[in-house]
Amino acid sequence: MAFESLTDKLQNVFKNLRSKGRLTEADVKEALREVKLALLEADVNFKVVRSFTKTVQEKAIGEDVMNGLNPGQMVVKIVHDELVSLMGSEMTELPLNPAGGLTVILMVGLQGAGKTTTAAKLGGQLKAKGRKPLLVAGDVYRPAAIKQLQVNGEKMGVDVFSMGDQHSPVDIAKAAVEKAKRENYDVVLLDTAGRLQIDENMMEELQAIRAAVQVDISILVVDAMTGQEAVNVAAAFNEQVGIDGVILTKMDGDTRGGAALSIKAVCGKPLLYVGMGEKLSDLEPFHPDRMADRILGMGDIMSLIEKAEASIDQEKAREMEQRIRKAEFSFDDYLESMQQMQNMGGISGVLKMLPGIGGKMKELEGMIDEKDMARKEAMIHSMTPAERANPDLLNPSRKNRIAKGAGVDVAEVNRFVKQFNQTRKMMKQMPGMMKKGKRGFGGFGGLGLPF
Repeated sequence: MAFESLTDKLQNVFKNLRSKGRLTEADVKEALREVKLALLEADVNFKVVRSFTKTVQEKAIGEDVMNGLNPGQMVVKIVHDELVSLMGSEMTELPLNPAGGLTVILMVGLQGAGKTTTAAKLGGQLKAKGRKPLLVAGDVYRPAAIKQLQVNGEKMGVDVFSMGDQHSPVDIAKAAVEKAKRENYDVVLLDTAGRLQIDENMMEELQAIRAAVQVDISILVVDAMTGQEAVNVAAAFNEQVGIDGVILTKMDGDTRGGAALSIKAVCGKPLLYVGMGEKLSDLEPFHPDRMADRILGMGDIMSLIEKAEASIDQEKAREMEQRIRKAEFSFDDYLESMQQMQNMGGISGVLKMLPGIGGKMKELEGMIDEKDMARKEAMIHSMTPAERANPDLLNPSRKNRIAKGAGVDVAEVNRFVKQFNQTRKMMKQMPGMMKKGKRGFGGFGGLGLPF
């Protein structure tokens, strides 16, 4: 996950600051030197780092801060606020035309950045919001890209327009827009060809498409794992073609995250989304304040709640809560809960959004066994419907059969059954933990069962 190393370093810096009752100017300067090194190691643009630390220092070395009740905490707040400002201050909504009108979106980027997959994800999200999108296969130089878009479009339930690889991208774009107007699509997503590097032919082709059809929004898709090169690519596309926003992909990979902190400051264009995985829900709107929270190890509870709401069937959650209250919680319910957890990114994905966990994931990795959930799922699938509904039926011979069916030792089945019974007993005794939160997802019914 991006920023883990940066989060760890910043938390150490701020821990030292908070430990001091009073701060001197020298303390602040020393802390900001460490912050500067941490940002540079995270591959943040040098000019951006220099400007950022200068601004923080000017605000931190002031009478109000130095003589405050908790100066260390005030410095952390200044850093947080400046990080938010650096990344754009507020979330930037995709500026779609009102429903009933047509919005044409041009997706651009280098080959390998994840542009085709991202176009399909974006189409799926727009459809979920009530739009009628049309994906357009405009990469005629890589036949596999056409098939890839068709497969991904089908997964997302979004229509795909293709004329094969024997027509020019300009003609394909014009035909797609005509089809959209004729058949009442309200968003056209033009997937275009990428190159291994920026070249004149690619830029001329994009300019020709823009001249041929009315493009409302140009979105650049860049790979976060390329670090500062992503910022250079954004600057080049903006200068030669013009872009309205950026989507950073592969933010869940082994990336230092510097591009996310640099693009807005260098190019003046907002980050619209970040790609955090392969699922539709893993394309997340970019919230500068939430990203700053993650970077500083404060978690991201709002994104976790939104992901839970999108992943959890509320009606099923309510039914499950009633069964728990009546001590009727079954292995089928447990299985449903595990699947909901997986939809939210697994245990690791949830923990990363909890306050105080972000910079400690490396310490926790050895304690988190994602495969354990798969083994438990296999054990439940090896049970009969009657056994799933009534765990009391599980005698030694049945447990032996389940162990063989799941490919595990019978001792593991015994441990799982014991854990399940303890969980069920605890839930019966603690009904308060199952009350619904303000945003509508339940406690154990929504998140906690697989733990």
